[in-house]
Amino acid sequence: MRNDTEEQPRTPPRTPPAAAEAHRAELEATLRANGHRVTEPRRAVWAALHRASEHLTVEELTAEITAVGADVDLASVYRTLDLFEQLGLARMSRLGDTDAGRWELAHPDEHFHLVCLVCGNVDHHVGSLVAGIREHLEQGHGFEPERVELVVSGRCRRCREDGQT
Repeated sequence: MRNDTEEQPRTPPRTPPAAAEAHRAELEATLRANGHRVTEPRRAVWAALHRASEHLTVEELTAEITAVGADVDLASVYRTLDLFEQLGLARMSRLGDTDAGRWELAHPDEHFHLVCLVCGNVDHHVGSLVAGIREHLEQGHGFEPERVELVVSGRCRRCREDGQT
């Protein structure tokens, strides 16, 4: 999650060429296998998601994309993210108390989000808790969950050690 005091997009980190090519090939294969065209806006959004070190809103993603010189508008980013979510390539989460959805590359449900209410940092945590929730819902309630979204809010270690509230 980005700190609200930032006024301009950061310079995105450079992805090594081999990794960028592998990501591009993965995207193109998935799109073609599902009957979709490979377009520059889709490539640009995919590359930005891979470069991101945090969960980004659509507006932040668009700023990141235009910062590297790609010509993609907000509507194209929205459409692309919707498609990526349908294809299981990206996921949107509501983190914290804002209405803005934040996007990231898709990951297994076993990864859940720890959101610091002080600094806004979002960390992924891997554990068996989500598996326990799934089992409880399936066996105890006959409910088959399609996706489990677990967000835990509190203070991160750094903010606790700094005494921030």
